[in-house]
Amino acid sequence: MPLPPFLSSLDKNDPEFASAIEKVYSYAMGPGSLDQKTKLLIALAIDALYGANLGVENISNQLRNMGVSEEEIKEAIRIAYFASGNTILASYISAFKNK
Repeated sequence: MPLPPFLSSLDKNDPEFASAIEKVYSYAMGPGSLDQKTKLLIALAIDALYGANLGVENISNQLRNMGVSEEEIKEAIRIAYFASGNTILASYISAFKNK
């Protein structure tokens, strides 16, 4: 499985490292228990969480090309927001433990 386009310069700049990363990428994103749509929705949520705008754009387009609905894309991003927001809520509760 070839590396995604944003990692293509690795082949040119560090082919040995690119080969190692390609193996990990193939292992994670290749055939497995989860289907490709699910894997990409997870990757979308994680990229959104980390603010990887180019990744969000590219993965969203890949998903659309697979026939994934706008609602499914929105839901994956909402899940990322909810999961990341929970850490803030836990910290909020800590502020009032001794009250």
